[in-house]
Amino acid sequence: MDPYLGEIRIFAGQFAPKDWAFCNGQLLPISQNTALFSIIGVRYGGDGKTTFALPNLQGRAPLHFGAGPGLTPHELGEAGGSSSVTLLESEIPRHSHTPGAVSSGSGDANPEQKVWGPTAGLPGPKIYSTAEPNVSMNPAALSHTGSSQPHNNMQPYLGINFIISLAGVYPPRS
Repeated sequence: MDPYLGEIRIFAGQFAPKDWAFCNGQLLPISQNTALFSIIGVRYGGDGKTTFALPNLQGRAPLHFGAGPGLTPHELGEAGGSSSVTLLESEIPRHSHTPGAVSSGSGDANPEQKVWGPTAGLPGPKIYSTAEPNVSMNPAALSHTGSSQPHNNMQPYLGINFIISLAGVYPPRS
């Protein structure tokens, strides 16, 4: 079956077959590719006078354009996303690092399932308690962690080629 002009396929080879090109954003002359230009225009780049660009799927996952219930709308040719991100404090679930403690009662040397407790008048390091915390300690009792560095945001992937048909049946409009 002949491909539609402008059809994109996944191809496992290291070369683009005859009448196909890699979807790598390359510029093509309009004068030599008028039919393909009439389908994709300058949606992916080019000056629209002498050149137009093929879609660039290098390092990108394809995403169907449009919108659906509860989904973010996307335009045809829109590129987005990031391979690494730095989370902001506003993007992390609400939680607290303020340590709790009890201000009176008995202490214990075993920290398992306990909070910091009183040590006054107790021999040894009996600093833990099973009582419900009734005071908040100074937040400086715990130090900050993390380095605010970007982290990898890539889903599992497999490197493979996307190719676009430069020749074939002109797709009929329905």
